[in-house]
Amino acid sequence: MKESHAIQALSALAHEHRMAIFKTLMREGPSGLPAGTIGERLGLGGSKVSFHVGMMERAGLLRSWRVNRHIYYAVEIDGMRELLGFLTEDCCGGHPEICGALFATAQVCGDD
Repeated sequence: MKESHAIQALSALAHEHRMAIFKTLMREGPSGLPAGTIGERLGLGGSKVSFHVGMMERAGLLRSWRVNRHIYYAVEIDGMRELLGFLTEDCCGGHPEICGALFATAQVCGDD
C-alpha cells in the first residue's frame, strides 16, 4: 500500500459517523447491511449515510452492491488488511515480539 492511499483510508475513518458506520459494518461481517438499516441504527439520514459510505468506499474500506432497490454495504476486508499491514509492517524495528497482541492481530488479519 502506498502512503497516500493509507492517508486517504485513515482520513476516511477520521469522523465520528464514519467510524460508527465502519464499526457497525465490521460487526455484521461480509453480509453487510442496507444503507437504510445503517441509518436507522445510527440515527443518520439517508443523505448522510450516502456521503459517509461513499467516502469510505472510495478509500477502499467498504464495498457495495445492489439488491432490488436497496444498496448494501460491507467492509472491504482486503482494504482493511492492507491498511493494517501498512501500519504494522515495520513493527518494533524488526522485533515483532515486542508488539505482542498488536502484531498477532495484524498477522491474523493478513492471512488469506
